Amino acid sequence: MSVPPEQIAIVHQWIEKAENDHKAFQNLLKMGDDCPFDTVCFHAQQCIEKYLKSRLIYLSIDFPKSHDIAEIVKLFPPGFSFPLTLAEQEKLTSYAWMGRYPGNWEPMNRQEAEEAAALAVKVRTAIRTSFPKDILK
Repeated sequence: MSVPPEQIAIVHQWIEKAENDHKAFQNLLKMGDDCPFDTVCFHAQQCIEKYLKSRLIYLSIDFPKSHDIAEIVKLFPPGFSFPLTLAEQEKLTSYAWMGRYPGNWEPMNRQEAEEAAALAVKVRTAIRTSFPKDILK
């Protein structure tokens, strides 16, 4: 598969943004009791979303402006393996807005934040592994 250099450059930009979210939630979790767990969940969701979109760009698949993980996953060609259940995809999608905005819901706790972070690490690994070695810097 030959991917034009300008497309590879865009893939790299999405990976860089995903990596920034990865660093953010990893560092936030080190804060102990002062950790903003909702922010960890938000950055975990964003890391996943951006990694998925980076892979879609590499595959030349257009995607809508959406934070819905399940909607994004449906765009992948058959046979692409995802380490997330539909329930996990839905939960992560809720973090895109629950982690950013006030509302009438239960505050997120350390367990939720650690689970979201672990899922983000799984997706990050799966997507990074799916790329040819020369794509990752």
